[in-house]
Amino acid sequence: MKKIIYSLMGAALLLGTTSCSDFLDQSSPSEVDKEFVLSGETSLRATLNGIYENWRSYGLSHGNGTFYNMIVSSSDTEIQPEAYNSQINRWLMSYFWGWQNDGMDDSNWGTENVNPDGNGSFDSTWNNFYDLIGKCNAIIQAFEAREDFEAMMSGGATTLTQLYGEAIAMRATCYFELIRHYGDCAFLTIQGEEPDGLTNRDYVAEYILNDLQRAIPHMFYASHAGIDKSMFNRTYAEGLIGRICLWMGGYQTRRTDLGEDFYKLANGTVLNFDKVSTNSSRKCFYGRRTDWRSLYEIAEKYLGDAYAKHDGVVFQSTDPRSGDRIYDNPYQYVFQQTMVGYEVDNTYADESVYEVPETNANGNSERPYAFGRPSEGGGSNNYPCKTYDQARLAPMYYYGDFDPQDKRRDVTVTVTGSTGQGAEKLINFKKGSRTTGGLALNKWDENRMTSPWTVKQRQSGVNNPFMRFSDIMLMLAEVRAALHGDADAVAKSVYTDIRVRAFGNLAKAKVDEQIAKWGSLERAIIEERKFEFGGEGSRRWDLIRANLLEEVVPEFWANSTKMINDLRNNGYHTFDNGNQISAYVWTKLVDAKKEFGYRLTTQCPEGKEDDPVLYPSWRGQNDDWAAVAAKNNPSAKGPSAGNLTNLAIKGLFRYIDPNSEEAKALEADGYTKEPWGVDIVNNEKMYNRLVFAGFKKGDPPVYMLMMGPNTIKNSNGKFTNGYGFKSGSAN
Repeated sequence: MKKIIYSLMGAALLLGTTSCSDFLDQSSPSEVDKEFVLSGETSLRATLNGIYENWRSYGLSHGNGTFYNMIVSSSDTEIQPEAYNSQINRWLMSYFWGWQNDGMDDSNWGTENVNPDGNGSFDSTWNNFYDLIGKCNAIIQAFEAREDFEAMMSGGATTLTQLYGEAIAMRATCYFELIRHYGDCAFLTIQGEEPDGLTNRDYVAEYILNDLQRAIPHMFYASHAGIDKSMFNRTYAEGLIGRICLWMGGYQTRRTDLGEDFYKLANGTVLNFDKVSTNSSRKCFYGRRTDWRSLYEIAEKYLGDAYAKHDGVVFQSTDPRSGDRIYDNPYQYVFQQTMVGYEVDNTYADESVYEVPETNANGNSERPYAFGRPSEGGGSNNYPCKTYDQARLAPMYYYGDFDPQDKRRDVTVTVTGSTGQGAEKLINFKKGSRTTGGLALNKWDENRMTSPWTVKQRQSGVNNPFMRFSDIMLMLAEVRAALHGDADAVAKSVYTDIRVRAFGNLAKAKVDEQIAKWGSLERAIIEERKFEFGGEGSRRWDLIRANLLEEVVPEFWANSTKMINDLRNNGYHTFDNGNQISAYVWTKLVDAKKEFGYRLTTQCPEGKEDDPVLYPSWRGQNDDWAAVAAKNNPSAKGPSAGNLTNLAIKGLFRYIDPNSEEAKALEADGYTKEPWGVDIVNNEKMYNRLVFAGFKKGDPPVYMLMMGPNTIKNSNGKFTNGYGFKSGSAN
């Protein structure tokens, strides 16, 4: 989108890159020593910018890497787009490592059949995180070796303490992602040191939490001069404490082959766990620390501080837009702000706490390419260019889970993509990519950018929002509800604010009804995250840490079976909220510019829900692709759609009998019958039992990555894979 990617400013000379073949190869750069830290703020900023640039380009947990392969398509909300047999590694690693050849046999479960040699991302993800950690270690060591370090840290925030805090926050972010993805990991805080073996995740979390708590008073808010939302600021660090505490205070799968006293804190206290399930053959258990409340109390303090003061960050409760279209959707506005265009330097969404910056004409920009509205366009000079979209949404989530009045639904999920030549196209449920693969993420769409970059794919420049303020709000509400119960006024007030924004008013938000439906305020808040962060990879982690898998997975399978059977036998299925999904729908391209004065739709006006162009909302096409083409590349062939750019859809939420007079009238009016739910039936296993492949009730879920073969080899016997994974052979 907008800004210049983190300027290196010669930082590559200050911090060499760690070898990707051996994460232990972290020789200390001689330039980063006490004298370097004393040399000036400009050099330090340049060095940190270099680390940020590595963080951006690696992707890891916000762009490519494990976020793409494992996180963003692995829950009851977010599912895989491509066929099981064509992307078996993604299917296996994104659910629970079920090697189910026929897709139905729960007994044929086998992490022991999965060799780490089969996926190169295991080594690269591990190594790249440690590359960042090693560089942060060098800066942190040099800071802490300063003679005036204690004096520097005894006052408030300064430019130097902010730089130190950013290095602390980067290291903490990397370690948090490592323990979420791998479980126990190598722990290195001294540049160039080698670990004796794996360190337990609780020790690592305790260490980075202490680091963050020490650094936070000396960090600036996002509003401070010289600080923007592409840098780790105070509010981000406070939110990161919340993320760490919620994860570490939640349920996890842990190893039993490393000794009875392996999981302990820095003072030697061996932790106790409430165990849900144990598997002796795979030597692991699933459970929760008995002292979880102490972690939630830390989260309560720092999330409370972030909620009370968050200069430069807002909760977007109103929609300030006006003009020729109906807007009135502040949630929509949050994501529209991330697409305002890259001509405005250093512009970020008001609600973002931290964004990973991208800039156009500089690949690979994964939003919207991998996480956004699909396009059939080619790789260059298309309108828009190819958008693949790995982030697909389950049909039951769109049709059955969302309240039809929830304004987040159409922002989150789209039923149409783009032809790549300026027209809309129905996305079908055949497995694949672009306009196949099922319902797609709609939060990022190059049609909506002020200045879309059409010269080449994966160069949109749309930033990666890594933390939004609504996440801080819902985390605070959850920990307070868990600690103080349903009567907690702050928790209910925050939850209410989120619901009211989504529905427009208190009556439609039905706060008390939702709490009653889920049985507690805490559970209602966890479920609210499903709608607030759809397609953003939150749901997978929430289900694991909240011990909801044994409830949600069988329910998902039962409901999807009923939907598929109804589609097969009746031609449609009716959900509890009144929505119907049908085997077929009817579509027609129309001239929306002539009818409405614009092609790119926003919020559907109340009372217009029967309009086949305006509902569902937030779709259509860029108002003037021809002008975009002329601006970006005047010599390129422009879009060919002409005036018929928008897709009118009939039968999307209401069954139309294909043999009825209504269907015949639609076809006489130029509508075409297109396959819809019938393709779910034709791909039954991949919309049902292969989602959550490997899950078995009463068994610990194996959700983490294995360490790669080179990591195992180069540890000289210090590391072994657990959870039933093979240790593999070196490449």
